[in-house]
Amino acid sequence: MGRSGLICAFLLAVCCCSRRAAGVPGEAEQPEPELVEVEVGHTALLKCGLSHAQGNLSHVDWFSVHKEKRMLIFRVRQGQGQSEPGEYHNRLSLQDKGTTLVLTGVTPHDDRIFTCQGKRRAQEHRIRLRVYKAPEEPSIQVNTLGISVNSEEPVEVATCVGRNGYPVPQVTWYKNGQSLKEEKNRVHIQSSQTEESNGLFTLRSVLQAQVSKEDKDAQFYCELSYRLPSGNHMKESKEVTVPVFYPAERVWLEVEPEGMLKEGDRVEIRCLADGNPQPHFSIIKQNLHTREMEEERTDDNGVLVLDPAQKEHSGRYECQGLDLETTTLLHSDQQELVVNYVSDVRVSPAAPESQEGSSLTLNCEAESNQDLQFQWLREKTGKLLAKGQALQLHNLKREEGGGYRCLASVPSVPGLNRSQLVNVAIFGPPWMALREKKMWVKENSVLNLSCEASGHPRPSIVWSIQGTANEQDQEPQSVLSVLNVLVTPELLETGAECVASNSLGRNTTIIFLELDSNRTSNLSTSTVSPPARANGTSTEKKLTEPESKGVVIVAVTVCVLVLALLGAVLYFFYKKGKLPCGRSGKQEITLPPSRKSEFVVEVKSDKLPEEMGLLQGSSGDKRAPGDQLPPRLPNTTHRR
Repeated sequence: MGRSGLICAFLLAVCCCSRRAAGVPGEAEQPEPELVEVEVGHTALLKCGLSHAQGNLSHVDWFSVHKEKRMLIFRVRQGQGQSEPGEYHNRLSLQDKGTTLVLTGVTPHDDRIFTCQGKRRAQEHRIRLRVYKAPEEPSIQVNTLGISVNSEEPVEVATCVGRNGYPVPQVTWYKNGQSLKEEKNRVHIQSSQTEESNGLFTLRSVLQAQVSKEDKDAQFYCELSYRLPSGNHMKESKEVTVPVFYPAERVWLEVEPEGMLKEGDRVEIRCLADGNPQPHFSIIKQNLHTREMEEERTDDNGVLVLDPAQKEHSGRYECQGLDLETTTLLHSDQQELVVNYVSDVRVSPAAPESQEGSSLTLNCEAESNQDLQFQWLREKTGKLLAKGQALQLHNLKREEGGGYRCLASVPSVPGLNRSQLVNVAIFGPPWMALREKKMWVKENSVLNLSCEASGHPRPSIVWSIQGTANEQDQEPQSVLSVLNVLVTPELLETGAECVASNSLGRNTTIIFLELDSNRTSNLSTSTVSPPARANGTSTEKKLTEPESKGVVIVAVTVCVLVLALLGAVLYFFYKKGKLPCGRSGKQEITLPPSRKSEFVVEVKSDKLPEEMGLLQGSSGDKRAPGDQLPPRLPNTTHRR
């Protein structure tokens, strides 16, 4: 081309540009389509925006444009609409007098351009339908195999999956709240998407990274960003931690429980290291005799369990850790383990004996690695008797025999104590637990009779009747004998007697047997009457029922009070010179002067004969009915 041709081409180009700038009709670009946004499953309203009069909308054609392919989908003739066969059949309808096309059940496939065209083909309105669908909550899967800090290339940390979203959401990875970006040889993010048959997308994103020891507790998660007609939104996955492997640099020893240890505690000694995975541990202890370190036996987890801990477990302990990856053997610092103890508690004399009225001293000693405190307790009652190593007992009585306990404790170690029991024996003849007792029995039945005695030397028990006897030691100086017998008429007549004896004397307990059928309604339902304590030699005496004794005492007391009151009243009237008497009422009695010094008193009693019998003497002797005399007052004469 010559110079003239180039000039012409240049001028033609300038002319064309000038015409476009001036807006020459027919040459201007099409305006941007109207934007309509809707979510999947909702209804889209497509409004035809032609500029000609409303009446001319009676002839409109609607088209869909997808991948530059234009397809008729709906016709409007004389205000009546008709859907064309195809994917939009039965999903389109008219609204607002034919100006709006209604599209129901929107799917991702409806994300395209729609146009409405009037009768004049030059008039056309375009609508851009945008379809959105929020993805499901993102799921994240961590690399459970772990990552070594010695890896030279980025290794998969976790995988994030977001399902059923439209369009494809954007993914962002975070570590400890900070977003991760692509970084050569350090961080790589690889994402891909899959379109499902329903038009929705599933996003899959893999995070690869190099890690360091500081990432052992790092929290990773992914975030999906997406848009809806209401605006921009995001969803986050849960946080995950990836196992990070790194060699150990330090090993140390840990003891549980912490603080002061004592014998009987459960103690666990374990080794720890700052590596992952933990190295292979072994626990060694210094031999107290050879001073050499010897390996201790541990459980499957490498933990040394001392249960129960003893004073022999005290000493120096050390942990050894072998890193299986680097074959490095690491040692911990030695740690002193102290198991506090109290042992060998002993009382002297070991078997104390004493006479009644004398004194006795008990001394207590014990071994411990700490300062000790001593206390003396009565075994039966638990009462604190004294503090200190010595217990002084003065003017001993037989009741003070029995158990005494020395308690040795360590105040600085709560719960650490040991004790020793010693029994003090007081010389004396047997003491009987019961002097006598009554039992209600049934004839021809088998009965167990019991008898208990104590003394020093220890007494032996024999029975006055035949039977099978069994002895049981209650305390060092006490014995219980149980006799198994058959209730016969002879046994009911004679009763039973147990005799306890030692070198210092003897004592007895008498047991009276009564048939159960002889009991009256006022007797106790108990088969054994309350026992009488025996401190000396027992005597044979049949016991009365406790309820009868109580009635006698109350009746005698009431009668004495009534008679005393009556005597006082009579004495008062005697002083006044007038006495109310007579069987049917009150009469005034006037005595001749020669007999003013005497008067007659008649006491009429409404008591029953049984109740009158309660006024017997304490000796139990009964008076004849004629011997029941009223009380005499001074200067009185009793007339019958």
